[in-house]
Amino acid sequence: MGAKLAEFRLNSYAFTKAHLDLSEKQMQLDLSFEPSGVFYKTDKFYELNLVFRAVDCNTEKIIVETECKAQYEFRNDIGFEQIPDFFFANSIAIIFPYIRAFVSTLTLQANVVPIVLPTLNLTPLSQQLKTNTSVK
Repeated sequence: MGAKLAEFRLNSYAFTKAHLDLSEKQMQLDLSFEPSGVFYKTDKFYELNLVFRAVDCNTEKIIVETECKAQYEFRNDIGFEQIPDFFFANSIAIIFPYIRAFVSTLTLQANVVPIVLPTLNLTPLSQQLKTNTSVK
């Protein structure tokens, strides 16, 4: 029998910060993400904090900024070292559609042309997330 994989599921998420500045008329946006996390070994959960920013390339003004906290629950008792690399990539990929929908809805409700984020491959952020994870 092989080793057990770290089974996890999205338990909850919340947007803890939202900033919107649509005062610029013509915008070319530069998109960025800042992932970080905390692994709670005793409680068997991981809290992902993902900050998204859309910055106007011409003025360097922040147009949209959101902060989303997502909580993932692990089925088994595992240590940080036992969390497989695919968790870090998948945890971001799982929460991204919620961020995408939130940004679209936020801008649509502002009664302007909505900002629709493209489908993105966020796998390169997985190593940054792993590096920016603390254990409690």
